[in-house]
Amino acid sequence: MNSKLSLRKKIALELFRKYRDNAKKLHQLNYIFWECTLRCNLNCLHCGSDCKKEALVKDMPISDFIGAVDDVSGIVEPNKTMIVLTGGEPLVRTDLEICGKQLYERGFPWGMVSNGFHLTSKRLQSLLQAGLRAVTISLDGLENSHNWLRGNPKSFENAVNAVGLLSETEDLKFDVVTCVNQKNFNELDQIKELLLSKGVKEWRLFTVFSIGRAKENRELQLNPVQFKSLFDFIARERKKGDIKLNYGCEGFLGNYEGEVRDNLFFCRAGVNVASVLIDGSISACPNLRDNFSQGNIYQNSFKTTWENRYSIYRDRSWMKTGECSDCSSFKYCEGNGMHLRDEKTGKLLFCHLNRIKEGEEACKM
Repeated sequence: MNSKLSLRKKIALELFRKYRDNAKKLHQLNYIFWECTLRCNLNCLHCGSDCKKEALVKDMPISDFIGAVDDVSGIVEPNKTMIVLTGGEPLVRTDLEICGKQLYERGFPWGMVSNGFHLTSKRLQSLLQAGLRAVTISLDGLENSHNWLRGNPKSFENAVNAVGLLSETEDLKFDVVTCVNQKNFNELDQIKELLLSKGVKEWRLFTVFSIGRAKENRELQLNPVQFKSLFDFIARERKKGDIKLNYGCEGFLGNYEGEVRDNLFFCRAGVNVASVLIDGSISACPNLRDNFSQGNIYQNSFKTTWENRYSIYRDRSWMKTGECSDCSSFKYCEGNGMHLRDEKTGKLLFCHLNRIKEGEEACKM
């Protein structure tokens, strides 16, 4: 597929741009991440938070997070606002059920993102009784490639077991995410067959960029030809319809927009998505820290922060610099996902569209 936009795609993107601009004006909060711990039971090569078994920063008390949730309760519709527990690895906390019950009592659906290593049938039932509604499990390849990325020889086995448990659970929304890299790129067909055999209905693919530990390993990043081929794979598999396959929400993809995920590109960080980080920082996606944080629940009202700050998220004209300054797609892309910006300088670290174009040129040679 050529990255140059077709007329049909331009019309769709123009209509979507108006929708996006209106969404930014309304900035209705409907998705909240809680970074509940920086502890983790694995040692992943691509970790963006540099989590460890024993984190230097202590877990945030549940009462502090619930206080922040109560603070924004007046500006959200609880039953339409998803709260997602992330980390680190949430399951290293033994008190998630306490938090879950309090969220459930307030009418908030809640879920978690997990590596699945500690998910047992007993723990799952306990979490379900506390109102658990959704789970995302990471499975990053077949056994060798997954364990290589995750740094534990039993990680693959435990993740597959977790997927099996979830697929057998009624009234629970779950999906599997895979970080595509050079080790697992040629395994995608086999991974798909494995997921289908385990009853998985939804699968999301992400690519790895040079942030966190991923800066140290070139094997984590796809070359331009692989990068473009990934979207050809997704577009092809989506047409088959035997599994609901989506590329992650990051990055404008040119003519692949509308072909590889359910929605057109829209970085909702700070528009509909907020997060409370482990130290109380109020941000958007958990990957956005330091200069992208907008306040702190220990000094600022979460509600007031959401209503009156986040200007760098909602007006992204400041991104039109460097390689974005003369890009004809900027009005659709607005400078890529926020997490692909340097937190100190704001410089774009990775452009999906340019990488796709590089792949197209390489394929012609």
